[in-house]
Amino acid sequence: MKTEADLKHTLRRIEGRGYKAYKDIKDVYDFGEFTLFIDHVQGDPFAAPSRIRAQVSQDIAQFPPDTYSKKDRIVGLCDLLTRMFSQSARHIAKGHRGTGKSGMIEIDTPGQEILERTSVVINRNFVEARCVMGLPASGRRILAREAEAMFFDELPKIVSASLRVQDNGKKRLHKHIEVYEDQCWLRSQLENLGLVAFIANGSLLPRASGVDDRPLSTGRIVTFQSPPSLEMTVELPNHGPVLGMGIPKGVTLIVGGGYHGKSTLLDALVRSVYCHIPGDGRECVVTHSDAVKIRAEDGRRIEGVDISPFIKNLPFGQQTISFSTDDASGSTSQAANIIEALEIEAKVLLMDEDTSATNFMIRDHRMQELVSKEKEPITPFIDKIRLLYREHGVSTVLVMGGSGEYFDVADTVIALEDYVPRDVTSEAKNIAQRYKAERKHEGGTVFGTTTPRIPVAASFDPSRGRKPVKTDAKGLRTLVFGRHTIDLSAVEQIVDRSQTRAIGDALLRASREHMNGRRSLSQIMGLLMDEIETGGLDVLNSKPLGNYALPRRFEVAAAINRLRTLRVENRRTVLN
Repeated sequence: MKTEADLKHTLRRIEGRGYKAYKDIKDVYDFGEFTLFIDHVQGDPFAAPSRIRAQVSQDIAQFPPDTYSKKDRIVGLCDLLTRMFSQSARHIAKGHRGTGKSGMIEIDTPGQEILERTSVVINRNFVEARCVMGLPASGRRILAREAEAMFFDELPKIVSASLRVQDNGKKRLHKHIEVYEDQCWLRSQLENLGLVAFIANGSLLPRASGVDDRPLSTGRIVTFQSPPSLEMTVELPNHGPVLGMGIPKGVTLIVGGGYHGKSTLLDALVRSVYCHIPGDGRECVVTHSDAVKIRAEDGRRIEGVDISPFIKNLPFGQQTISFSTDDASGSTSQAANIIEALEIEAKVLLMDEDTSATNFMIRDHRMQELVSKEKEPITPFIDKIRLLYREHGVSTVLVMGGSGEYFDVADTVIALEDYVPRDVTSEAKNIAQRYKAERKHEGGTVFGTTTPRIPVAASFDPSRGRKPVKTDAKGLRTLVFGRHTIDLSAVEQIVDRSQTRAIGDALLRASREHMNGRRSLSQIMGLLMDEIETGGLDVLNSKPLGNYALPRRFEVAAAINRLRTLRVENRRTVLN
């Protein structure tokens, strides 16, 4: 291993030379209080910045063993250390020092969610931060003195401030870990409690804006308060007793006038399949880990999906047990999105009428009279929602402000008035009794069958030009896979660009390691996620990358389903 003096000598030797001479510093260096790994050196000041790792021995870092004694605590601790490193870098690094990305020191900074990441690694031997540095240049000439300041002044200060236990930070350390641990524990208990979600009293659900997921901090702020009939107490391992609203299994409607908080409540449930940081306002809002947001998605490609539970008897004898299209309609895409979620074993569907296809959700009596069932291929969701729960145990939480027909199929009805929830189940049922629905049930007596699909590995081609593999996240919901762009704009439970990046390499690994012409997509997702659970996200790449965040199997499968080259084989069976 080289020393910091060796790095300084090399930097001074290459002062003023062409930028590619920076390649000479790629190595491992002993900095005394930490070890510096320079894993990748950028070839140009405008290229992706250089990848480095700073590794601190536990003899120096001194993190208490109980803070990383099990998986949940490790994830919580690594999340906090990532945030501390990012904050320190913003305060200490001077930033712009020349051309392109010169002078930057950054780490994969999280948002409001706490996700398993590769930005920080901790074990009983060391703690390691994986970050990037923009090596300084003027034009394409090396500014070695500026690089020296980054390596020997700024980086050691950042490492010391974030990767060592600070006496004044121990309280924050334990709180962050315990808040995360409590959320994970509560989510794991929902099934036993007969719930699909829990929202604690006092939670702050409104966000700053549609593009800012931080809590609302201005104007009139209404915190959550459960209606008495749905109120319950849960005992968290660290926090102790918490009072709030439990949403039971079954069919739940969220109703109310426009702008009264229906979608705000649903959005909180959509995001709360993940845990949130202290101060977010949703620290005690948890949703079943197998809950999937469903919406219409005009124009998406569908490949070999059995949508016959919802759509059949198409004109000219077109079959729907293995339906494919390059340009799906709203109703067809929503049907496919539900079946694809069920294929990956979703247990809760989250839906909002605002993002649903009207003809998929309801067909009223007058339309039934005008267009007979024999001439209408679509069976609306209202006629399948109870069969879905009765036969397969799949619950639905649905925002519905425009059709009281759903009162007949609901188990629970929650009304939002000025952001305050009321349990109006009895009122809704009384209305349903007084005003009998005239429409006819069109869903039959069973939900229907589905067909597990077997992806064809040869339809996954990650090559691009001379590059045998090209995957990249272009923003939060656009994924480049070889020559193809996968549109994930309707996959709302991707919340971090690093999840999108991980999904790209997960597709590559799944196609190369787990697709054998016999395994279904569900089986492939199970093998992939088990592999990640055992070996961590590092299994996705042979290089120690610091910019992965863990996606769920549903979002990985959603990306596969939206790959326009995807081909599948079908194996018809009964959904179970």
